[in-house]
Amino acid sequence: MLVRMTTNAHETPKRPRRRAPAGAAVLREDVTEAIRAAVFEELAAVGYARMSIEGIARRAGVGKTAVYRRWRSKLHLVLDVVSAMAVLGLPVPDTGSLEGDLRLLYAVTSRALRHPVASQIIPDLQAEAARSPEIAEALQKAVRDGQDSVASRIVAAAERRGEVRSGLDTDLALDLISGPLYWRSVVIRSPKLPKDYLDDLARATAAALTAL
Repeated sequence: MLVRMTTNAHETPKRPRRRAPAGAAVLREDVTEAIRAAVFEELAAVGYARMSIEGIARRAGVGKTAVYRRWRSKLHLVLDVVSAMAVLGLPVPDTGSLEGDLRLLYAVTSRALRHPVASQIIPDLQAEAARSPEIAEALQKAVRDGQDSVASRIVAAAERRGEVRSGLDTDLALDLISGPLYWRSVVIRSPKLPKDYLDDLARATAAALTAL
C-alpha cells in the first residue's frame, strides 16, 4: 500500500499509524487478575515454601510464560499480591463515637481474618517473613496501609470529638486496638468468637484509650 506524499493546501498530512514493536507482549488484565487469585488459592492450599510457578499457572488456567511475563520469580509475585492487599484497604467507620467506630472496625476485620483463605495465608507468610526481609517489609507495609491506617483515623476522630486526650501515644493506641482480635483470630486461632466478644472488646478498648 502506497502512502500519498502530496496533499492539498488545506489538508493536514496524515501520518502512518505506529504499530507496537514486533514481539511486544500485550498483558491482558483478566489474565493478570486470574493469576493473582490463583496465588491466594495456592498459598492457602500448599503454603509459600511448596508453592510453585507451575502450580499457580495451572490453577489460573494459563501457561508458565504468562506468569513470567508479569513477575520474574515466585517471591516477586507474592510481594506484589501482598502489597495489593494494602491498596484495597478497610472502610473507615464514621458512627459518631469511638466505641461505635471500634465495633464496626472489629466486625469487618474479624470477618477478613477468619476467612478460610486469609486464615491459612497470614500465618504462613508471617513464618516466611522471619526468613525473608522482603516479605517482612511487604507485610509491614500492608498492615501500615491497612488496619493501622484506619485505626489511626479512628483515634484522630475520637480526639477531635474530645473522647480521648490530645497527643495520645499512637503506637500504644494501635497496639490496644489491633492486638486482642489478632491474637485470638490468628495466633491462637480460636474456632469461634464468644457471644458478644466484639461488643465487649470495643467497649474495653474504648475505655482503655480514654484512660491513656
